[in-house]
Amino acid sequence: MSAPTAFAGLWTSLPTPLTAWILDVIQSLGYSQMTPVQASTIALFMKNKDVVVEAVTGSGKTLAFVIPILERLIRREMRHKRDEIGALIISPTRELATQIHSIFSLFLSSQPDDSQTELPHPPALLLVSSEQSSTAHDIQRFISTGADIVIGTPGRIEEFLLGKGRSSVSVKELEVLVLDEAERLLDLGFQAAITRIVTHLPKQRRTGLFSATMTDADALSELVRVGLRNPARITVKVQSKKLKVNSSQRGEIIEERRIPANLQKFYIYCRPSEKLIQLIRIISHETSTQGSSHFIVYFATCACVDYFFKVLPSLSHPQANFYSLHGNLSPTARTRTLGAFASAVPSPASPSILLATDVAARGLDLPNVDVVIQFDPPTDTKTFSHRCGRTARAGKSGTAWVLLSGREVEFVDFLSIRKIPLKQKPYLLGNGEHLSSPLDDTPPVDPDVEIFLNQIRTVLQSDRAIHDQSMKAFVSFVRAYSKHEASYIFRIKDLDLVGVAKSFGLLRLPKMPELRTVNRDSWRDAEISWDDFKYVDLAQEVKRVAAVAKAKEEAKLEKEQRHSEHNEKKRRNAAWSEKLGKREEKEKRRGKRILKKKWLKSQEVVPAMDSERLLGKRQRDGSIEDTDALSDNDDWAELAHEEKMAKRLRKGDISQKDFDAEFGGL
Repeated sequence: MSAPTAFAGLWTSLPTPLTAWILDVIQSLGYSQMTPVQASTIALFMKNKDVVVEAVTGSGKTLAFVIPILERLIRREMRHKRDEIGALIISPTRELATQIHSIFSLFLSSQPDDSQTELPHPPALLLVSSEQSSTAHDIQRFISTGADIVIGTPGRIEEFLLGKGRSSVSVKELEVLVLDEAERLLDLGFQAAITRIVTHLPKQRRTGLFSATMTDADALSELVRVGLRNPARITVKVQSKKLKVNSSQRGEIIEERRIPANLQKFYIYCRPSEKLIQLIRIISHETSTQGSSHFIVYFATCACVDYFFKVLPSLSHPQANFYSLHGNLSPTARTRTLGAFASAVPSPASPSILLATDVAARGLDLPNVDVVIQFDPPTDTKTFSHRCGRTARAGKSGTAWVLLSGREVEFVDFLSIRKIPLKQKPYLLGNGEHLSSPLDDTPPVDPDVEIFLNQIRTVLQSDRAIHDQSMKAFVSFVRAYSKHEASYIFRIKDLDLVGVAKSFGLLRLPKMPELRTVNRDSWRDAEISWDDFKYVDLAQEVKRVAAVAKAKEEAKLEKEQRHSEHNEKKRRNAAWSEKLGKREEKEKRRGKRILKKKWLKSQEVVPAMDSERLLGKRQRDGSIEDTDALSDNDDWAELAHEEKMAKRLRKGDISQKDFDAEFGGL
C-alpha cells in the first residue's frame, strides 16, 4: 500500500497518545504518518469538541472518526451496560455502512488477548441489509452481544432507536454521534429522520459531520438543526503550483482544488453517437499504455447500467470482467458485487470493469481503482468530485475521464469555478492515435459509428429481452437528462437524440414526446421481422405469442365494430334531400291508392255507366280538381274497358277484328 503524498506528522505526535494496539494496527495498514484531515480532526474529536470536517475524497476521513471513537470508549472509566449504546454512526448507504463496519472490525479483531483496556464486545453492524435481518433481529442481536457501537442508515437507525427498540435500547450514555457523508444525508431527504434521531439523543455528546463537499447553502446551514454546539470547522483543501503565464511576473501561483492532487482529470469532446466508441477506446488506451486494470464507468440510470452490462462484453476487451452496481439491486447482490470487484486480481490483460450509478460515487473505499470514466456527467454537479475520488486514494495516482457532447463542453468552465480543473484530450482514433485536427473544426463523422451500431444491433437481435432493455435504458436516460441540475448547460432540446440512439444501438426509435420534432434524416430502423423477433426465455416467448394473438383478435373486433359504427353513422347522416324525395314519393303513392279506392267504389255504384260518361260527369261535377288525379282515373277506366272487351272476345260475342278496331289494331 502506497504511503500518502501529503503528511501532517507522525501518529506519535498527537497530543493524546494512542493506545498501543491501535497504533500497531494503523502501522500494519501502511499508514506511517497522518494525513492533514486526520491530524486536525483526531486531536479535537478526542477532546470535548464538535467538528465539521470537509476534505477531498481519499484523504482519510474514515480513520479520522474511527480512531477517536475507539479511544473514547476504551478510556471510559465505567463500561456501558448491555442495553446502552456508546457510539452511533449514520451513513447514507448500506455499502458505506458495511465499509465502516469492516474498518471497526479490523481494529477490534486485532486486540491482544491479554489487554486490560480492550472492549468486551465487537461493534454491532446494524441496518446494512434489510433482507438479511429485521429490526427485531437487530435488537435481539444488540442485546445478546452488548455491542457498544451501532452503524447504519437513517431509516433503520430511527426504527432501531424510536420504533421497536425504544424500550430495549438506551442512549443515555451515548458518547459520540457521527454523520458520515453529511451533505449526502441531507440531499437524499433524510432531514426529518435525522432530526428525530438527534432530538432523541442526549445533549452531552460529541458530534462530528464528515463530507468531501460541504457548502454553506446546503450542509453548514443545517448544523444548528442537527444539534452541534459551537463546532470547530476543519477544511482540508488541495493546492497545486503552476507557473504564471505573464512574462512580466515570473513565479508561481497557487491553484486550489477539491480533488486529490495526484488525480489526472481529462475530458473528451465527441458527438453523442461516438460516446460508446470513445468509452471502448479509453479502456483499451488505459490498459495498453498505462497498465490500468480496475475501472469504474458511471451511467445516469439503473436501466442504463443493466443494458450496457449486457452489451459491452461483446464490444470491449475480450478478457474483461464486467460487474454491475445500482440502487435497484438487492443489498445482498450489491454487497456481493462490491466484494467481487474489490478482490479481483489486478491484471491489464484481464481488466475488471464496474458499471455503476451514483450509488457507488460516495464514501466507498476501493483501493485498486485505476480509472474512473463518466459516460454520463452527473445530474448533481457536486457528485462529480465524489465519482473522481474513487481513484487516486491514499496517495496513489489515478485517472478520471468524462465524455462531453455539444453544448455540454461548457460544463468544463462550470467545474473550474468549483475548483475542479479538467484538461482536454483529443478524440481517440481506432488505431490508438489521437485526432490531430482541432475539435472546433467539426471533424468528420467517425466511420466506426455504423460498425458499432450494427454490432450492437446484432446483440439486440439475438434476444428480444435485450431490445426491451435498450428501449428502457434510452427512455430513462432522456428523462434523467431533462432533469439535470445544470439545465442551462444540459438542455434536452440541444441534445442530438438520434445520435444518442445510435450510441445505444437501438433497433428503432421509441415513441416519446421528446422525439416528435427530431430530424430523423440520419436514422434508419433495423430491418427485422417484429412478429418473428423472439425472446430466448421460453416463458417470455409464450407470453409474447399469446399477447400477439390477443392483440390481433382485439384488432379484428375493433375493426368490425368501427365498420358497424360507420354504417350506422352513414344511415343516420343520410342526405336531407334524399329523405325529402323519399317522403314526397311516399305521399304520391298514397294519393294514388286513395284515388284507386274511390274509382273502384264508383264502379260498384254506377256499373252501367261507361268510363267516358263517368269521367265527363265527374269533370262537370268538379269531383276531379287536378290533372294528375284525372290522368290516374283515365288509366283505370281504360284498363277496365279493355278487360271487359277481352272477356267478350273469349266468349265469342265479338270477333278479333272488332276487338282490334276498338283498341287501335290494324
